[in-house]
Amino acid sequence: MSTHKLSYVRNDMIAPEPPPVSASSASGWIRTNLLATPKDVVLTIVAIALLAFALPGIINWLFINASWVGADRSVCATVVQGGTQPDGWKGACWAFVGDRFQQFMFGRYPIEERWRVMLVGFMLIVLLVPLLIPKLPYKPLNAVLLFLVYPVVSFFLMHGNVLGLQRVETPLWGGMMVTLILSFVGIAVSFPVGILLALGRRSNMRVLKTLCVVFIEVIRGVPLVMVLFMANVMLPLFLPTGWSIDNFLRAVIGVSLFASAYMAEVIRGGLQAIPKGQGEGADSLGLSYWQKTRLIVLPQAIKLVIPGIVNTFIGLFKDTSLVAIIGMFDLLNIIRLNFTDTTWITPMTPLTGLVFAGLIYWIFCFGMSRYSAFMERHLDTGHKR
Repeated sequence: MSTHKLSYVRNDMIAPEPPPVSASSASGWIRTNLLATPKDVVLTIVAIALLAFALPGIINWLFINASWVGADRSVCATVVQGGTQPDGWKGACWAFVGDRFQQFMFGRYPIEERWRVMLVGFMLIVLLVPLLIPKLPYKPLNAVLLFLVYPVVSFFLMHGNVLGLQRVETPLWGGMMVTLILSFVGIAVSFPVGILLALGRRSNMRVLKTLCVVFIEVIRGVPLVMVLFMANVMLPLFLPTGWSIDNFLRAVIGVSLFASAYMAEVIRGGLQAIPKGQGEGADSLGLSYWQKTRLIVLPQAIKLVIPGIVNTFIGLFKDTSLVAIIGMFDLLNIIRLNFTDTTWITPMTPLTGLVFAGLIYWIFCFGMSRYSAFMERHLDTGHKR
């Protein structure tokens, strides 16, 4: 049987055509996203009107009329209030933020020892950034250094009393440093513990399942404030006589347990979404339970619930402000503590401090949200053509 080459049959696929200029240009995007329907036109006009009404006043307060430099309250108060600003002045008191910035970041950590905190922060960036970039190699080694070695080294660096370092008690820790430590430890602990709790809740072992269900439901049934209070007051009662746990460690344990219970339910939702055939296929290949879970089920489940996982992380980051209930001062609470300082007490100081705190929280939460969206796109291989 002979074969004939057909001239009208292509050997290669036709390259995709570029999008129309009208669709890829700025005007095309506006027509598609803002003016596609009469309802969109009305909503766009309303949104522009609201922005035109609010933005000038906001920009004026934040930047144009703001007081940027100064050593005391006089630069942020009117003449009637004992300051230098004209009557009727309203603006952000960024001089207050600049003067107390170091305290907002480090709390009462000794000034001459703050290089240790900055070194710990630099180490975190060096170890975390490569782990977040998918294409970089040596991920297992990177994870071991970040989650096992780094916490130990960081603790001895910050706490001191070793290698000639000055001892710095945890009551002196505060500000952004405490917020980041609680968030990082809570995230690092809650993710693996949440996975184990979710697997335990779905286990066929009745005792293990009951223990996991009781833990999850009890923790989820009370607010974080109560968990922190119980960790601070009740935890020492279960320790042998003479034993004591640092208040900061109690807060870390409370935050980690609380986040683990919520993470367990997020992971369980992903596990329930995996078709039963995936596990049966793994069983037919002779894989053990842990091989099936680690290689087949968990990767798919985690990919499905990335938004829920990151949402839990964002909530945890913001909830660290509740440690004030046990006498600790994170970023928000140390800013609020300075509102009553006679050196800076003015009508504009509290609002400026809260705006600054909100901006810091937004930067970190928005960053986690954007990275979550990036990972969803990176892992979304199931529907690519």
